[in-house]
Amino acid sequence: MKNATLRRKKPAPEEETSPGFRKVEDAQNLYEYIPNGKYYAFVKFGGKKKRYCLGTRDLAAARRGLGDFISKLQKTDATQRTLTLRDLCIRYLTTIQSQAKTTVSLKTAVVERLLATFPPGPDIRISKIKPSDLKAWIAGYKFGYSSYNHYAQVLKSLFEIAVADKAIVDSPAKDLKGKKIVKPIRITPTFEEFHKIIADVRKQKLNAEANRSADFLEFMGLVGVGQAEIAGLQRQHVNLKTKQITFFRVKTRTPFVVPIYPQAEALVNKLVNKPGMSQTDCLFPVSDNKTHHTPGTSTRDGKKSLRAACKRLNLPAYSQRALRRMFITRCIEKGIDVKVIAQWQGHQDGGKLILGTYSHVRNAHAEEMAKLLTV
Repeated sequence: MKNATLRRKKPAPEEETSPGFRKVEDAQNLYEYIPNGKYYAFVKFGGKKKRYCLGTRDLAAARRGLGDFISKLQKTDATQRTLTLRDLCIRYLTTIQSQAKTTVSLKTAVVERLLATFPPGPDIRISKIKPSDLKAWIAGYKFGYSSYNHYAQVLKSLFEIAVADKAIVDSPAKDLKGKKIVKPIRITPTFEEFHKIIADVRKQKLNAEANRSADFLEFMGLVGVGQAEIAGLQRQHVNLKTKQITFFRVKTRTPFVVPIYPQAEALVNKLVNKPGMSQTDCLFPVSDNKTHHTPGTSTRDGKKSLRAACKRLNLPAYSQRALRRMFITRCIEKGIDVKVIAQWQGHQDGGKLILGTYSHVRNAHAEEMAKLLTV
């Protein structure tokens, strides 16, 4: 890489800089913008004039900021000044290919939309992109909290690559702030409601898949796992001797082990001891509504059965995810250590997610525990 050089010229006359700017005496390259009183740096770098807002009206702070800016500019690569938004997007996409397929798909969709709809166009030099350009673009969509934060994070990561590659001094996306997500009210069944639902599903004799659907839903509630973890769960993943089940967490691509809880032992024994069950057979094979089954896990029948049972029992429309929440809630109420619960869920954060998500349960449980502290 050629060494980038910064050439300081003699102070240019005010009229040669830009209208509205006044040269600061005894400060080379430092100008004050009279309309708002903010200070700017005017320098020549790589044969191009650059103007940079120092973001302050304080002269002393502006002098320090000018020094920092020049220092950063000297560390940039002048050969990268022609880098376009399209080029940057290509670089970014190559850095995310090792991530989960779903993640790659979502981030790629953001990049494709940016290239297709960004007003300045995909061939604009990134050094010309202003923070207001990005804010205006993202504001043009009616995003929910999660989608907005996802787009903002992709933009931040995208331009951080340009900074790291010394193509620009500062990221135009650095001031994009995520929106605070309002936690929705997530209804969760009680353990008693859960058993009523399972019993009701099993009673539907006209449904040929009733028992399989009931097994599927009961397994989710008693073992505390979701459909992603159940997918592909085979007989060989269940060890009756050690009383453990090995799952694979799709999000982190890591395996994790949970015990066969006493409440689930009878169901697990029934599932793994089916006649003709081989080590590679799935515990919950797919029903294709034809004459045969194929390996894997289908949640279609489970969703339909759960929805129908809730309707028949005049209960809220609980989702399959609600069964997992019931499991976690019950663990907390029984005083099980949050770190242990996190391990059982395949989390690697020491219980932070659970502590934040189920704080309402912890508070109610804490009140009951406090009553035990008697004289």
